[in-house]
Amino acid sequence: MLSGRRLDLLDPSPLDIEIADIAHGLARVARWNGQTAGPHVFSVAQHSLLVEAVGRHLTPGCSGPQGLELLLHDAPEYVVGDIISPLKAAIGDSYKGVERRLLAAVRRRFGLDAPSPAFARLVKRADRIAAHVEAVHLAGFSEAEAARYFGRPEVLTPGILALVEPWPTAQAQARYLDRFETLTGTAP
Repeated sequence: MLSGRRLDLLDPSPLDIEIADIAHGLARVARWNGQTAGPHVFSVAQHSLLVEAVGRHLTPGCSGPQGLELLLHDAPEYVVGDIISPLKAAIGDSYKGVERRLLAAVRRRFGLDAPSPAFARLVKRADRIAAHVEAVHLAGFSEAEAARYFGRPEVLTPGILALVEPWPTAQAQARYLDRFETLTGTAP
């Protein structure tokens, strides 16, 4: 970690998690295996910002902690990287266990309770909608192909769709940290 802390993947401590490390890592992990057009990859940090925006669109009046849950939903990937879905499926619960422990430590670090089952479903729905939009706008999927994998998306506002443009790494990192600060009311 850039913070100099060591994070035990098998037994992660919330005290070893820093938002600056998360933002740094997620801004450098590419979605879609980096196979998007243009000079910059679309990062997991950007995906997380998109999911948070979609979740707020689906749930007007979303609280700060709920927004933070949406923003941090992929936080474990700053350590383990964006392991593609077929690999996750092949190794099954071994990967899921590591990811669950990391996410639980992230939640404890930032004072979040585990989401209710209904809100966990909302996070998953926002994640799938974001993936559909990314697939069509960034990865060259047709609408029909994206719908087959991710379902049909909601109608999203132009402001949300504007988030689906690859940014330079430093910009993705800064915007992720800014959103965290806005949601928590604290400096990272």
